[in-house]
Amino acid sequence: MFRKITSNRDPKDTVYSEIKKEFSPYFKSIRAYFQRLTQTYPKFLFAMMVVNIILSVILTTTVLRKKPVEKKGVVIATPSGFDKIMIAGGKLKKTIAIKREIDSLSLIKKLSKQDSVLLNSALDQFQKLNQ
Repeated sequence: MFRKITSNRDPKDTVYSEIKKEFSPYFKSIRAYFQRLTQTYPKFLFAMMVVNIILSVILTTTVLRKKPVEKKGVVIATPSGFDKIMIAGGKLKKTIAIKREIDSLSLIKKLSKQDSVLLNSALDQFQKLNQ
């Protein structure tokens, strides 16, 4: 069950060495191409590097600059976790009270003017809370 597994692989071979063996001709040809290119056009490549540096300085100082954030005088505090729970609890309490009022008004068979006004206002409040 616990037999030692033997392998015919050379212990000096690693993943890196195998990849290097496989792809080294491609990398050598790419390197030779770029060496010929740099030896053929050295002034042009130098000029392009200088143009790129100048262009990047211009872009970073004009187009890509972050706009300053305007500070307003009023600071709005964001509620923390416990404050959010308290606000949600208050809304829930108000919702339950409005729902009870709507239920009690809807049980009445014939509504008076005052009852219908109360029902409309309760429905409006209920709709605003749900939004």
